[in-house]
Amino acid sequence: MHGTTYELRNDRLVRVIDRHGTVHAELGWDGWGSTSQLRCLTVPGAVVDGAVVTHPLLGAAHAVGDTAMTALDWLRPTEIPAIAEPARLASGAGAAILNTISLLAQRAGVAGLRYAGPYPTPALWRSLARSFQTTADEAAFTRDAIARAARIARDPIAIDFVPAPHERLAIAGGVVELRASIERAVIDGVAYEPGGSPARLVEGARCEIWLGDAPYARVATLAPDGALIDGPHPVPRCQSPVIGREFPVALRAAIAELVAEAVAAPLAADARALVAAQPLRWADLGARVARAADDGLAVHAALWDRIAPLGLGRLALAIAEALAPVAAVTVVQRAAEVARAGVTPGC
Repeated sequence: MHGTTYELRNDRLVRVIDRHGTVHAELGWDGWGSTSQLRCLTVPGAVVDGAVVTHPLLGAAHAVGDTAMTALDWLRPTEIPAIAEPARLASGAGAAILNTISLLAQRAGVAGLRYAGPYPTPALWRSLARSFQTTADEAAFTRDAIARAARIARDPIAIDFVPAPHERLAIAGGVVELRASIERAVIDGVAYEPGGSPARLVEGARCEIWLGDAPYARVATLAPDGALIDGPHPVPRCQSPVIGREFPVALRAAIAELVAEAVAAPLAADARALVAAQPLRWADLGARVARAADDGLAVHAALWDRIAPLGLGRLALAIAEALAPVAAVTVVQRAAEVARAGVTPGC
């Protein structure tokens, strides 16, 4: 539809190339019959080794960069792979792998795939929604995230993901994802999508940062076919006088309660404890509204400038909304780290 070429050899997908000539996936196969095996999959930022090895956490697995993912039947994938340490993958690489799996499953006529791993996180849900369709919702998918991470679960979650791969078009600084129209753009590692916060795709064409429910910066403008018309431009520096100031402990505790109400119920207690215990400060975060780092949590100082005049209650809710996704990801990551630390190599 948008000029993507799917190069085949002996009925095997070997390359996915956009209309500008950028290769988004390259697959090497050993043999061409019904017993052929994937030798390697290369996507921007990662290489999956098709050889099956034994991983202490995942069992049968493929090496991918500095981590591993569960082994697949690449001729007919029926499972969403679990990645041992997703944070070790380059930005965007995991989504590119998932989209390639969706393509292969669609070509093989697979009706639906299921996730059988320990990390059903909100981030994984959002990645899956870009390459698959499902009638389930995020709450159902993430319901047992902490428990699954703690026991390193490998049983499948009873949610079917129907292959629905998108086309990818390389642009300066990133990539555009298209189906009938532009669905998402990623520029400098920041994803812009309809209704996104703070990065938002407006009217299917403008990549903007919204803070306080109003435009803060326009980063790029796209044509209907995904081509870059204007930008990308850097997000302007925030000059707020509150940058660097830490939140009082009592205020942090109150915000922690609001965060607990905003995340999925199984994550609430851990998210509350995380926010209450971490230093929290105002910062210039550019295209991000909140961030977790080794020295604590931070929220974009522009929230103070834009929302504080409307009332401190509204500001507290906005801060909690900004922190909730960050807290949820951090909680699951920590549970996964604890689980991994308890696995003895070679077991």
